[in-house]
Amino acid sequence: MNLCDFAPEYIRSIQPYQPGKPISELAREMGVDEAHVIKLASNENPLGTSPLALDAMITALHDVALYPDGSGYELKTALSKRYDVASEQIILGNGSNDILDLAARVFLKPGAAAVYSQHAFAVYPLVVQMIGAIGISVPARDFGHDLHAMLDAITPETRIVFIASPNNPTGTLSSENELFQFMERVSHDVLVVMDEAYYEYLPEANKPDSIEWLGKFPNLLITRTFSKIYGLAGVRIGFGLTHPDVANLMNRVRQPFNVSSIALVGALAGLQDGEFVQKSYALNRAGMLQLSDGFRKLGIEYIPSYGNFISFQVPGDANNTLKVYQSLLRQGIIVRPLGIYEMPHHLRVTVGLESENKRFLESLENALGEIA
Repeated sequence: MNLCDFAPEYIRSIQPYQPGKPISELAREMGVDEAHVIKLASNENPLGTSPLALDAMITALHDVALYPDGSGYELKTALSKRYDVASEQIILGNGSNDILDLAARVFLKPGAAAVYSQHAFAVYPLVVQMIGAIGISVPARDFGHDLHAMLDAITPETRIVFIASPNNPTGTLSSENELFQFMERVSHDVLVVMDEAYYEYLPEANKPDSIEWLGKFPNLLITRTFSKIYGLAGVRIGFGLTHPDVANLMNRVRQPFNVSSIALVGALAGLQDGEFVQKSYALNRAGMLQLSDGFRKLGIEYIPSYGNFISFQVPGDANNTLKVYQSLLRQGIIVRPLGIYEMPHHLRVTVGLESENKRFLESLENALGEIA
């Protein structure tokens, strides 16, 4: 036996998370100029980074020899004012994925269970498996969460339920009424992680008052991120809002200085950049219409989305899906295959700039012609 054989079997059997293909990788593989490649695979903001955040981060580079504020005092204070919660209710993370990981470390152990939906974010089963806990995947309903079935799937061993709203990669949305009823019915000894990474892309009429629920449900953890609409995916920062007792436990297992000084100042400045957020929201709404119209003209079925991405079905079998994906790569367009989400006939595309969406649709038409 070698050293790795002594690692737990549940660790050795983990399939690592596969991010979207980087632009540089595709350029190397295809021998093309990086400037020719359009990446629409990772739900990044096509407008880039908030200008206020970018300026703040550039200034902060002068102090990178110093450790960051491990408590994140200034950002927590700003978040506290923005969302009308106490600082003691806030956990900062290296992206919102870090918050998901912290929740699993605190509340799961071998033999415990977590419930999540089929076609939901791939990190949920990953953080469950790395603890050696039991993952319970509940069949989706119309590519979205079946909250009634998820409630029924909870066992005495269940300690966490993960809910993504909007859901990645399908873009589906659970209504405010459905979510509230779920919270009222779930046992208070089960932590409900409400993943709202794409919350800022929702129209006002579709935004649940989830933060107001924190006072009623001490078992609710809301996670959000600066990676999407604020354009800070590269510096990795997100946060969680929850009951102070839950936050206290999660902060105990949080790595010291888990958020860099650059990320802290970037998030603080980005939080104040309402103009950039509104511009990003408007661009996304227009781009979603552009892509949806394009799919209809091409006769392509798609899943109506509330995020900054849209998943569409390739006609024919899974082999056709792979051919279309590879054809798009050859044309310099990176999208996301969804086989790991049990959606082998679908691809997901991020909403880009108008010109990027146009080129994607033209490339998709070419790809479909190749398999016709």
